[in-house]
Amino acid sequence: MSLTGHTAFFGDGEKIFDLTPEIIIELDRKTGIGFGAFYQRFMAGQFHFIDIIEVLRLGLIGGGMAPAEALALVDAYAKPRPILETFPLALDILEAKWSGRVEPDTTNEDSPA
Repeated sequence: MSLTGHTAFFGDGEKIFDLTPEIIIELDRKTGIGFGAFYQRFMAGQFHFIDIIEVLRLGLIGGGMAPAEALALVDAYAKPRPILETFPLALDILEAKWSGRVEPDTTNEDSPA
């Protein structure tokens, strides 16, 4: 997975979300603003409902899912759910793109240096 990808349970299992450069261009087109302004709007709580949906849908596509399958999952598992359930996932996906994914520390602290 890329350094900007995010894996999370969504719908019926673990899914990979990634806002690739090509996907960012599509997100800009769909939302009518650039990624920086979109991110700021999201962080300020000034997002539109469709912003959450598009981050999830496009993130799934960027993660390798077919567009039709991504749309079906979002229609089934995001649109009918409370915003409080879907917003944190969308925020995690945006944060992974903005700041990079934090790799877990796999070093053993008990081993000698």
